[in-house]
Amino acid sequence: MSSEIENVIIIGTGCSGLTAAIYTARANLEPLVLEGSLPGGQLTQTSEVENFPGFPEGVDGFMLMDNLRKQASKFGTRFAQAIIDSVDFSSSPYTLKAGDKEYKAKSVIISTGASPRLLDVPGEKEMYGGKGVTTCATCDGAFYRNMDVVVVGGGDTACEEALFLTRFASKVYLIHRRDELRASKVMADRTIEHEKIEMVWDTVVDEVVADEQGYATAVKVTNRKTGASSSIDAKGVFIAIGHIPNTEPFANAIDTDENGYFVPAAGSQVKTKLPGVYVAGDCADHVYRQAITAAGMGCQAAIEAERWLAEQ
Repeated sequence: MSSEIENVIIIGTGCSGLTAAIYTARANLEPLVLEGSLPGGQLTQTSEVENFPGFPEGVDGFMLMDNLRKQASKFGTRFAQAIIDSVDFSSSPYTLKAGDKEYKAKSVIISTGASPRLLDVPGEKEMYGGKGVTTCATCDGAFYRNMDVVVVGGGDTACEEALFLTRFASKVYLIHRRDELRASKVMADRTIEHEKIEMVWDTVVDEVVADEQGYATAVKVTNRKTGASSSIDAKGVFIAIGHIPNTEPFANAIDTDENGYFVPAAGSQVKTKLPGVYVAGDCADHVYRQAITAAGMGCQAAIEAERWLAEQ
């Protein structure tokens, strides 16, 4: 059990957490970063990132996160392996518990990210992140120029993904388990009427099929009403059935919305109602969910924490 009181503890090592670490470390706050079960976050599972500024040829996701970690370390960031179980934010210094370990800090930046909901079907995890299965059309759509792809889902996000993919793909199959979309009427109409999008109603995905190299080539599907099974050829499988924000250990201390995302205090993207406690990245952002916006929030949270600590 640690009795040392840290200036700032950052929870999470995605773009937001490591950017916050760089800024707080350069401010001589000697941040402690707690790494969870996936150090580096979701980007470490992405083979190529083409839309992060400064990399005209693209950059390997793992390499990008490794560079951010090295940059944070260079300025004095310390790292510890810990998964937070619960927190006590009732008084300062704040207490964070991870198993039998306890951490105390004057300020806390929570950047725990969000996990994409997956279908949990054979082949999906094997091809996730670079081999044809993805959860982000904005990130990966350009890799599927002139190819057939499928999108799975029925809400606004699924429609947005399908419409975005029409810029690149030759054809987009939108697979939905019901006979009407849950998306807003405007978005649904635009999707259904698009000449490149074919709706596959009342259908669920049973399996993602791979070629000999392990890349996606098709999905096996079943119609829920007729029971008929079939296969749809597709090189890209975009899963758009939502995300699960990693906020549960903090939900009793910080406001969350009906989907579990942190709700920042009015007038700020990163402040909470608790003095010295900040949120950043996908755990608080269900709109953009991009590496660069997460990094921007990490920067904001770090600067806010630095100013708040200076005032104390």
